Amino acid sequence: MPRQFKSEKPFIEVFCEGESEQAYVSFLKKKFADVAVINCPKSTGLFEEADSKYRNDIRYKSKAEVTDEIWFFFDVETKDISKWERRLKIIKRLRNLRKKPCIKVRLLMTTGCLEYWLMLHYEMLAPSIQTEADKENMISRLVHKEPTYKKGDLAATSKIAENYPTAVVNAKNTVSYLLKDGLPTLEDTDERNKWLCTECRTFSTVYEAIDYLESLV
Repeated sequence: MPRQFKSEKPFIEVFCEGESEQAYVSFLKKKFADVAVINCPKSTGLFEEADSKYRNDIRYKSKAEVTDEIWFFFDVETKDISKWERRLKIIKRLRNLRKKPCIKVRLLMTTGCLEYWLMLHYEMLAPSIQTEADKENMISRLVHKEPTYKKGDLAATSKIAENYPTAVVNAKNTVSYLLKDGLPTLEDTDERNKWLCTECRTFSTVYEAIDYLESLV
């Protein structure tokens, strides 16, 4: 196996829950191509998918030494609360695929559905998004803003995503507001992420990926 050489640009591997997340990553990949190399598998899948690839796929094993960050882009829902400890074990394994420094694992989380993160590109809001009716309402609100939107549609998602500076500001507020409800810290820690994944309040941390990319510009 040829030796892998580090690119001057940070190399980021992104695992997405669905096609809508993949469409947004495609926008980020193009928008920030000058400062980062972003790779996203064609297949969808999260923690178990990444764990399997880095254990069994030689292509991923060989890239570990040049991987700076691994992102998981997904919805936070009550049905997944019990999965946190298992997911954390995988996160810790992935971090240690490379030593000094370890690989940064970043969780791009949005309550209920990606459409909430997309709505933050237009306005600040934080309704309950727990039921299927809540999610459908969020999609309807988004379609009212961008009539061409459909899940996974690259053109419509990219059009919305151009408003990302507004979304970053609004999403930061969604997380900050949770401090009064018991959020342990605003910092990206396992303690904070456990709270966010198990309390299921309304928020999005996708802004942290954009903040990181913009810091490279």
